Amino acid sequence: MSLSGEGPVVAALEGVEVDYPGRGRALGPIDLALRAGETVALVGPSGCGKSTALRLLAGLEAPTRGTVTRAAGRGETSVVFQSPTLAPWLSARANVALPLELAGQGRKAAEATAAEALARVGLGGAEQARPAQLSGGMAMRASLARALVTQPRLLLLDEPFAALDEITRRALADDVLELFAAQRPAVVFVTHNVEEAVYMASRVVVMTPGPGRIAGELAIDAPTPRPAGFRVTPQFRDAAETLSETLRAAMERRP
Repeated sequence: MSLSGEGPVVAALEGVEVDYPGRGRALGPIDLALRAGETVALVGPSGCGKSTALRLLAGLEAPTRGTVTRAAGRGETSVVFQSPTLAPWLSARANVALPLELAGQGRKAAEATAAEALARVGLGGAEQARPAQLSGGMAMRASLARALVTQPRLLLLDEPFAALDEITRRALADDVLELFAAQRPAVVFVTHNVEEAVYMASRVVVMTPGPGRIAGELAIDAPTPRPAGFRVTPQFRDAAETLSETLRAAMERRP
């Protein structure tokens, strides 16, 4: 099983395989363990099972074979999808407060905590805005605030920046890393973007074409949040090139 970091294991996939009727094997066998305080990026070609692995960790899907261990308590796991998935009839503050209310917190206290969470992601003053009134970047910030408001032990991000422009993507990447540094959950980040994986992760896991298996890993030993100019450093460029080569080799593999 793949391990890194020094914190306790928060979630794990052990000998996991996923089969879909009429499609055969979609994922596995795969072993992956996630420790508190690490950010793991999953990269690989389309259809390799990255999002399937994320759904298993989120408890949204069960494996065909193998064992999934996850932070299963209410509020222990949070997921941010590519689309913000905000309730359109609720304000930004009410959207962010919803997980706290579902956990039993009173509305007044939940909304106060939600307002603080929105301020942390740069949406102070937009508490009453409905999702339709928010830009794509603002809606994603609200989704991040909602995911983090319960202080989860496991944060799952499924290509959350894919639909955003490059400037907004980079700004949100820095925001996520700052929030991560403050709360230190285990984070799994699914992306197709090699440079984004190097920038975001402490460990990058490369997957083969489906059925996805782990083809290799790359540790990124750099401070979090990333220092200014990190993207133009030799360390960043070398890591991106190494990861690109590992991914290229993985895509040539056959099950």
